[in-house]
Order: sequence, then structure tokens, then C-alpha cells
Amino acid sequence: MATTASTLPDTKALEPIRQALDRRRLLPARHYLDSGYPSAELIVGSAKAYGIALITPVLLDTSRQAKAQEGFAAHDFTIDWDNQQAVCPAGKTSTTWNDVVQEGVAKTVVSFAALDCIPCPSKDQCTSARSNRRRLSLQPRELTEAIQAARARQQTGDWNRDYALRAGVEGTIRQATHTTGLRRARYCGLAKIHLDHTTSATALNLIRVVAWWNGHPLDRANHSRLARLQLSLAA
Repeated sequence: MATTASTLPDTKALEPIRQALDRRRLLPARHYLDSGYPSAELIVGSAKAYGIALITPVLLDTSRQAKAQEGFAAHDFTIDWDNQQAVCPAGKTSTTWNDVVQEGVAKTVVSFAALDCIPCPSKDQCTSARSNRRRLSLQPRELTEAIQAARARQQTGDWNRDYALRAGVEGTIRQATHTTGLRRARYCGLAKIHLDHTTSATALNLIRVVAWWNGHPLDRANHSRLARLQLSLAA
């Protein structure tokens, strides 16, 4: 159980939690996260630093072409990292490859020749730039390949069935908020609030253990009061 200030983003709380689990040798091999966490840096960093595979839906390509599902998005280009070249869907090879820093982030900017792009019959689908040539802004190789692989995996049925395991966590969170009122702090100060959180978590564990011992699994369905009344009368 970790307690932080409400202004701290969830992604910032992840590293201290993992460090604490690492010290106790309780790190998981697979970590199921919601869509608020994933990034190429986090996916690669988790595997490198802790050997953890992240099971989380990553954001899809946000380029104009990908959003419209028309034309050529970045993933339609073949990237030859070793030779520092890119090949477009029409078979043309890029002419420049520049490693730059954009807003403090390392990127690789790949450009194609205007002489190749202007006469291309697919130009309108590919770029609307005034320079009349296509440019790609790529993350470093390791990050680009990691995010592309993650996007490909989450389109499969196996990944969706695996990620469905996280529904149990959402059910636990809902039980915590409805049973113990964790959405609102009862005390001032992180230390007192953390004690409240751990006490509530202990109570939830006891509730779930007793339910399991008595053969009454917790109902995950959300019924209205009228529906609950009907169910009780039917019983």
C-alpha cells in the first residue's frame, strides 16, 4: 500500500513502489497497468531495470494519417537503423537522417527528397507539408521498436484475454471506495492517511477471506437498489 500527495502523477509513484518491492524481493514478472501509464520509456526501462514485462494498452499512433486511417503513417515506412535510412511505401529512400533534440527529447528526423515526393501519385495521402516532402520524427531505435511491438501485440486476441485479468483489480478498487470510503481522506498528513489506507486494506482482505471461506464469492455486478430488491424477493 503506497500513499502519496494527490497532486503526484501516478507514473511518478511507480518507481518508489518498485524499489520497495525490489528490496523485499517481491517484484512481479508481469505488471498489469491501465492506459494512464504506458510509454516507450517505461516499457523499456521496466524490462532493463527490473526485468518486468508491462501488460498495458499503449497509445496508438496520433499522426494525421493514422487518425484518419488514410495515407501512410510512420509505421508504414521501413526503417533501416543500421544504414540510417527509411524506405517509403512507394519504394523511395530517404535522403537525410539527423539526430536532434526536440523539447529536451532525443529524436531522429528522417526526410525524403522533394524530387521524389512531388511527382509521387500518393503524395496527397502522405504529406501536406509546404516543403512538398515527407518527414518522419522517430524516437531512438530501442524505444521505437518497443512501442511498435507493443501496439502490434495489443491487436491480438491473446493479449486482450491476458489483459482481462486486470478487471479483478478494478473490482478491488471499487470495493475499497464503496466499502471504506477511500476517495476522501479522514485525516491530515500523509502518515495518518497512510495508516488509514493500510487499515482499510487489511479490513478488505478479511472481508474477502471470510467470503471465500463461506463459499460466497463477492458479487462483481453493479445492481441498482431496485434490482437488488427484486433479487432478494426472488430468492
